[in-house]
Amino acid sequence: MNSLWMWIGFNLFILVLLALDLGVLHRGSKEVKIREALLLSLGYFVLALIFGAGVYLFLGANAGIEFFTGYLLEKSLSVDNIFVFVLIFSHFSVPPRYQHRVLFWGILGALVMRAVLILTGATIIAAFHWVIYIFGAFLVFTGAKMLATINQTPDMEGNRLVLLIRRRFRVTETYEGQRFFVRRNGLLYLTPLMVVLILVEVSDLVFALDSIPAIFAITTDPFIVYTSNVFAILGLRALYFALVGIIHRFHYLKYGLSLVLMVVGAKMLINAAFGKVIPTEAALLITALLIGGSMLISVVKTRRLPKEAAAIEAIQGWVPGSPVKKASGNDDSPTIKR
Repeated sequence: MNSLWMWIGFNLFILVLLALDLGVLHRGSKEVKIREALLLSLGYFVLALIFGAGVYLFLGANAGIEFFTGYLLEKSLSVDNIFVFVLIFSHFSVPPRYQHRVLFWGILGALVMRAVLILTGATIIAAFHWVIYIFGAFLVFTGAKMLATINQTPDMEGNRLVLLIRRRFRVTETYEGQRFFVRRNGLLYLTPLMVVLILVEVSDLVFALDSIPAIFAITTDPFIVYTSNVFAILGLRALYFALVGIIHRFHYLKYGLSLVLMVVGAKMLINAAFGKVIPTEAALLITALLIGGSMLISVVKTRRLPKEAAAIEAIQGWVPGSPVKKASGNDDSPTIKR
């Protein structure tokens, strides 16, 4: 019963936060300034710390350490999403004042998708323990593949999902304010903003397939996995607006993220085979060192690069394909490229 009330109470708290965000803080379409984004990001971080302290006090020290390790891991891997958000918004020339709306609904959908994936994963692991070996091997493979594709560049122009949407649905040529759908002559049209939202949702689903197995290497407790994921995702939107102006300086972060996935996958395999040989505290320390070290190297290595050159380096490697091209159009009525 206590477990059920924890789930209900936590989700009600999250719904209140989301309602406050959309209904009060960002009621209309406006550009989110860096100062506001930093304050929001700090606020979500403090809430995560308070919640983690509560887990530590009421559920035990081990659960608390698992939460903080999972939160750091998910927060680090979520930076991967920011690079892709920058790419998508840049390619489709999404006006800054509409970006928050896209990310709000995108992250709301991400929370639902991750809840389903986490509960499904926990159920599968509880029923078939050997699945842990598959998860561990998948993480090692994913980390190695990420390293191998670092110097490749993304192709938004030939994205199959975009081409499929344009074949199957009517899409307006320009944005229609902050609306996702419009009616013209009795026919329903998608707007380019809806196409962008779909891409954001799909990109998070792809990243979730990496990050959720990674946190199962830390703990198999569904509540800890879910809550650490939610706090990391909630702060992602604010983190995007806080870092969008300097994200080009973190090119070498992807090396750190790749190594984190490989280390976490190896931990999962070793602990599954030989018992808890590698403690959670060690995973927390290694993750912090890899992420912190790669960020430091990024700042040092790119400090003298022009912004444009650093941005090209930063975006490269996150999605394979061909060079990025910005869509035509101005800030008020950008068009979606065919």
